[in-house]
Amino acid sequence: MKARGVRLHAANDLRLEEFELPEITDDEILVKVVSDSICMSTYKCAILGTDHKRVHEDVAEHPAIMGHEFAGDIVQVGKNHQDKFKPGMKFTLQPALNYKGTMWSPGYSYEFFGGDTTYCVIPAEVMELGCLLEYKGRAYYEASLAEPMSCSIGAFHAAYHTHMGVYKHEMGIKEGGNLAIMAGAGPMGLGALTYALHRDVRPSRVVVADVNQERLDRAEELFPVAEYKKMGIDLHFVNTGKYDDPVAVLRDITDGAGYDDVFCYAPVAAVVQQCSDILGRDGCLNFFAGPTDKKFSATMNFYDVHYNSTHVMGTTGGNTADMIESLELTAAKRINPAVMVTHIGGLNAAAETTLNLPKIPGGKKLIYTHLTMPLIALEDLRKRGEELGDARYTALADIVDAHKGLWCPEAEEYLLANFIEEE
Repeated sequence: MKARGVRLHAANDLRLEEFELPEITDDEILVKVVSDSICMSTYKCAILGTDHKRVHEDVAEHPAIMGHEFAGDIVQVGKNHQDKFKPGMKFTLQPALNYKGTMWSPGYSYEFFGGDTTYCVIPAEVMELGCLLEYKGRAYYEASLAEPMSCSIGAFHAAYHTHMGVYKHEMGIKEGGNLAIMAGAGPMGLGALTYALHRDVRPSRVVVADVNQERLDRAEELFPVAEYKKMGIDLHFVNTGKYDDPVAVLRDITDGAGYDDVFCYAPVAAVVQQCSDILGRDGCLNFFAGPTDKKFSATMNFYDVHYNSTHVMGTTGGNTADMIESLELTAAKRINPAVMVTHIGGLNAAAETTLNLPKIPGGKKLIYTHLTMPLIALEDLRKRGEELGDARYTALADIVDAHKGLWCPEAEEYLLANFIEEE
């Protein structure tokens, strides 16, 4: 059958094109993709091409479908999986397959498997690994965002702490401790924040640091300090760009003790050094932000590594259990992944958006693959409706405004019901 998708042919060469999908085998599943959220990792893949570790060498001959944060509907199921999956089921998936030691992943490594497309074929290894998940929730975007949320969830689980004289790590962030999210007012930082504030094991103090005051103001609007004070969490939003000595300011918030857990969300040497400098005794630094520069390095205080047991680690992606946790917490309304979303668009906008992602302000860009729509900020929906005389955009703006400016299931349902689909 025919599909339309954005595919990688070489570095900086993304093309929206129509192609033929092969007939599925007994071990494969055909799906209709509804939503895909664009990840900074997809941008890195797009600009690096075959220099990216997940991209196959013959991508010019077998272009890879972009996108790995996707959800949709199952259309056809090969006979070997019909006991578990049925046509009409909603799905999402864990893209970090780690199949037989490879780095293969949808959105990087497969000709017919990825998120920026109308339809795709899920290969046998996904089901073999238990990475295809039935989704029973209401909104497709929440299932798409389960993947980026799972990355932060995995980072919290991977954090660890030690005890002097005991050679066993205590896994996870420190309960009741001090936690800092550095360069944390962007989409992934806000995802980490909603998880930190609403998970079972919580810190007693959370600091979100950034240099963008507009983003910090929006974050504080979404996460009111007074509200979390009632929950026993001391929440701070700090613009480190306003201070000559931001490390001193951040440490003063902890009365000089420093932070038990620090998450670094920007591959910037100065930020990494700040992260190192604010660690308390036995503090764990997770360098979460993946750089494109293979020689990226930054200063870390090794005196503290030796005498204060500070340590550094990095995580990339979550696992299937993290995905399931994200879906369960979202379904229970304990976390709201929509805090990450600032833009929506159709499949026609996906290639340009991906290639220019660092230049586009805001958070997550959410693509609906069966729609033709320019990328548009949620805050600009009303203006666009007025400019075009199109009441649909105004109606979307009304829905979004009624939900604190956030994307929501009602907005998605209106979008899918009222905007023209492309088939």
